[in-house]
Amino acid sequence: MRFFISPDIRKNTLLRLVIVFTVIFFVFLWLTSLLLYLEVGFSPEGVAEYYRGSEEDFRQPKSYLGMLEEAHFHFFAMAIILVTLNHLVLFTGIGNRWKLVLIVSSFTSALGDIIAGWLIRYVSPVFAYLKIGSFLVLLTTLAILMIIVVWYMYSSQKTGYNK
Repeated sequence: MRFFISPDIRKNTLLRLVIVFTVIFFVFLWLTSLLLYLEVGFSPEGVAEYYRGSEEDFRQPKSYLGMLEEAHFHFFAMAIILVTLNHLVLFTGIGNRWKLVLIVSSFTSALGDIIAGWLIRYVSPVFAYLKIGSFLVLLTTLAILMIIVVWYMYSSQKTGYNK
């Protein structure tokens, strides 16, 4: 990360390549997340049915163990993705208020997205609104973070790092 706090990032082709490939993988994660969510749908009824099941469609509710395994993986994966992207954005030249907004919105929306499934399944289907909203905010902040990182690497923008 020392390359992001000095102009060296623009001279270190291999480091830029690593970061670009990482962002490409994150873009594919972003796209597959969207495609998976499109299968469920963006209606609160469809989201609630996904977690709570449907007698009409003979769909079983999500099991406790299945949700636990999914949450376990998502907590880990989202932490790694968000710490990586937010850390890289910290060293860009965007303002601290924007950095704060991106950090808080990305982490809280990821948490809301993971927790909302549990709330839908075991508390109330009304939490489908939280699930949909959190997911949309998460996808938006991830896209913004990825764009900022790539833009900064190839722009002449000065670093935002203050010693």
